[in-house]
Amino acid sequence: MRRASDRWGRIAAGCLAALACLALPAAAGAAPKLKVTGNKLVDARSGQAFVPRGVNWPSFEYACSDGYGYSNVASAEKVGPDAAGAALIASWHINTVRIPLNQDCWLGEDGLPRFGKSSGYRAAVKRWVAELHKQDLAVVLDLHWSGPAGVVSDGQRAMPDDRSDDFWSSVASTFKRDRGVIFDVFNEPYSRYDTNGTLIFDLSWECWRNGGCAAPSTGDRQALDGRTFTTIGLSALVNAIRATGATQPIMVGGIDYASDLRQWLANRPGDKGVVASFHNYGGHLCHNPLCWDEVIAPIATEAPVVTGEFGEADCATDPRTFMDWADDHGVGYLMWAWWVLPDTNCSTLTVLADTKGTPAAPNGTALKAHLAGLAPKISLGGGTSQTLDKAVEVSARCTKACFAIATGRLTAAGQSFRLKAASRGVKAKRRTTLALKLSSKARRAAAGALARHRSVSARITLTVLGSRKTRSVKLRLP
Repeated sequence: MRRASDRWGRIAAGCLAALACLALPAAAGAAPKLKVTGNKLVDARSGQAFVPRGVNWPSFEYACSDGYGYSNVASAEKVGPDAAGAALIASWHINTVRIPLNQDCWLGEDGLPRFGKSSGYRAAVKRWVAELHKQDLAVVLDLHWSGPAGVVSDGQRAMPDDRSDDFWSSVASTFKRDRGVIFDVFNEPYSRYDTNGTLIFDLSWECWRNGGCAAPSTGDRQALDGRTFTTIGLSALVNAIRATGATQPIMVGGIDYASDLRQWLANRPGDKGVVASFHNYGGHLCHNPLCWDEVIAPIATEAPVVTGEFGEADCATDPRTFMDWADDHGVGYLMWAWWVLPDTNCSTLTVLADTKGTPAAPNGTALKAHLAGLAPKISLGGGTSQTLDKAVEVSARCTKACFAIATGRLTAAGQSFRLKAASRGVKAKRRTTLALKLSSKARRAAAGALARHRSVSARITLTVLGSRKTRSVKLRLP
């Protein structure tokens, strides 16, 4: 995002009061296991198609550069990267969160991070990814701010530099066993103009793919100073990720701030796991249904497409127009951005009106309502009185194909035991049984309590894409 991420990110750095939202109970903690199959992303847990729908969570790209933290933290004015923050996101029926990252802060180069150490920055990113996964959320890790050697990563560069592959070698090595992660190799490749509108750097598709051209060293919101660096191509970043053994899907954005994908298919890296990344903002070539039909739709027949960023900055255009179109074509979308910022005629693209999760118009209100409309209706069934055995069984039903997660606790004679979570893909309108296993210790405690004529019960929670149903089950001796 090139419009307000740095300016408003700095304004948003402030108070340290407690986050004013309640954390919902965590799901089973098993994130989607994603892979590319043909032109779709698929969740290997269920074999169902997975269409990313969610938000961007900024601040890991700029907080460490500004020096006030690794990212924003929960306060009266900011949402934080913690359990409560993840639960709030999931409550909107979101399934994916994109996290913009800073190259120097991850690698520990050019004096960054200005807060803490690179090891602390990496650990903070890993903790946030883990919290999101606990809510059954997939995560996109995005190289957002970068800079060539000797140039601080304090903004968006036009193309990757010769340290960007080092960044991805490290990030991919860190997360290569995490199949709930998608890698977004470079946020928004772009051409560069001077203040008079003269084209200074013309990014060709050849350079986009293979690198080797000279791009300005300054970021897109900084004055040109005549310095350049030799770029590396996006194919090299894909290769760097694969060289670590990482097999996750890889998002690759087009030119003109990832808004122009007209030659994406002809130039995409030769890897079967790549996903087309499209950014959809006003003022760009492909911000209309005609272009979506002529450019994006054909790509979606050959490769997965995820809109890594979108949002409306004019307070007039309805974001639902694009979301409806994307749903009809199996295209994912991640709105910019999950933050609370001053309302300046929608230019900050804020999704949130406050840290309690109240949606801000027009983007937040449209997204929340739209995702609620897409979410399957769920029901939780099964016997409310069951014989004590190796597992407590419940049944799940969804109005649409879904992935259901059942968690629970057993209470016996004042003791509480966690049941082993159960999860399964559920076909539309088909009831599916989920068995939550008891540990041997829990079974012994339950049997002893029942033998003394004391009550034993289990409380089960079914979670599907942010929706929850709860059921109590009483247990009896055989």
